[in-house]
Amino acid sequence: MNIKTNEKLLVNVSVMGSVCQPNFQGLPAEPYRLDASGNPFLLPSWGSIVHNVSVGDSAFGWEADCIHPGVSIKYPNEGGNRGLNILSCVGNEATIMNGDAKNAKGVVTGKSGRFSEQVIVHFPKKIREKISINDKILIKSIGVGLKINNFEDVFCKSLSPQLFNQMNIKNKSNKIIIPVTNIVPEHLIGAGSGLTSESGSLHIQTTDSSEMKKYKLDKLKLGDIIYIENYDSSYQHGFLRNAWAVGIIGQTNGPRAGYGPGITILMSSKKNNAKAKLESRANIINYIKFIK
Repeated sequence: MNIKTNEKLLVNVSVMGSVCQPNFQGLPAEPYRLDASGNPFLLPSWGSIVHNVSVGDSAFGWEADCIHPGVSIKYPNEGGNRGLNILSCVGNEATIMNGDAKNAKGVVTGKSGRFSEQVIVHFPKKIREKISINDKILIKSIGVGLKINNFEDVFCKSLSPQLFNQMNIKNKSNKIIIPVTNIVPEHLIGAGSGLTSESGSLHIQTTDSSEMKKYKLDKLKLGDIIYIENYDSSYQHGFLRNAWAVGIIGQTNGPRAGYGPGITILMSSKKNNAKAKLESRANIINYIKFIK
């Protein structure tokens, strides 16, 4: 049975951010971080224009610490940036408003968590070559307030109706059936737990490589839609038996303990009212007009 929503009642609001410069703390802080074994490392991390990493690529193997694929944007003041983060939804259209790439179109593919608070936008690689730091990007945000008819206990988070309508979600025996590439057990969820689910990200802990292989998570790609078992992101992120959450892989792996591929949550419920359906094509690149 097809799923219906309140899409026609949603409000379409413009929000804007500027392309971020990568930041490192000044002295006396060092630019180094510690990996899971206690060794210092220095690698590119969040922010900026990433020219050679895109949604659809592997989430592993990069010499990086939770890098954002494509372009990362932020608003200059905290309140405005909070609005950008909360109202932007995965699948929203983005438009470059100035510079050499003016009028080029992109799509929101994720959000980053605490300390960076950035929105991640995909643009084709040829467009990225024309984008500069501080270029302004406008997002036609729509999705906050999205509800699924007859599933009032399911909370949609950062999910545009455009993406929802392409995810082939069905209603079967009063459960929503959601196509995903992978199922993630709750004990592998690390950084981000306890924080708000309206913006930011969770991270899959990848330090235990045997667990990653056991659950076939070592092959994750950026843009994959995944299902988290026994995890509630209705308001904040945390363990809850029989709860569930669905998200998109928005960031790459990283070497720190408690971190790994970043997840932007799209849906969650405290109740056992959903079922994951494994499909290898459940990636955002198959749901949007995608040009790498």
